[in-house]
Amino acid sequence: MKPLLELSNVNAFYGAAHVLHDMCLSIEAGERVGLIGRNGVGKTTVVNTILGVARLRGGTISIDGQTLSRPRAYQPAQLGVTVVPQGRCIVANLTVEENLLLGAAIRRKGPWTISRIYELFPILKERSHTPGTALSGGQQQMLAVGRALMSNPGLVLLDEPTEGLAPVIVDQLVDIFRMVADEGTALLLIEQNMSLVMRVAGRYVAMAKGSAVAEGKVDANSLEQLHRHIAV
Repeated sequence: MKPLLELSNVNAFYGAAHVLHDMCLSIEAGERVGLIGRNGVGKTTVVNTILGVARLRGGTISIDGQTLSRPRAYQPAQLGVTVVPQGRCIVANLTVEENLLLGAAIRRKGPWTISRIYELFPILKERSHTPGTALSGGQQQMLAVGRALMSNPGLVLLDEPTEGLAPVIVDQLVDIFRMVADEGTALLLIEQNMSLVMRVAGRYVAMAKGSAVAEGKVDANSLEQLHRHIAV
């Protein structure tokens, strides 16, 4: 069975800046993976390369067995990979509900609908006609997660999804990430908060200088190893 997402010896650039160096990463259907490392090692560039923001100049990216020779922003969602981006990227001139409907634009079939998102995040239903950017930070992150789920993905890429959020909101999101994973959706959690990685991921991949340098199971015995890969 082919991995849901596979990066093989990927080299990626922003202009002349070479950021990813022979990066390898593989995620199976339903798997929960934490991508960890210090600031600036290229974690977000992994996402940006999949989306075509960073330029792929070597290696291959495959989603569900289909190779993306020149990745474009729309392709991953069509193939079942969606992103909750760092900074949330809520569309300013759209309401909460209109932002959610953007996620459904590719019309992939699956269990996630507006009504189910509102069950998951009741506050979004209460504020469905409010401009998305008028929500609090925590509510905007709920909206970003809901929008991603509306595409009925097989894999969600979560780029530092709890950055700057209150602990009570983090706890709520952790419960939702676990529930989504338990229902069969794979997660790639890009994170420096090792407590969050321990609570959500089953496996970790550590990066340094644009490459994967270690991986292993996430459990009580791996905590020291996890911290070593993010220590300044």
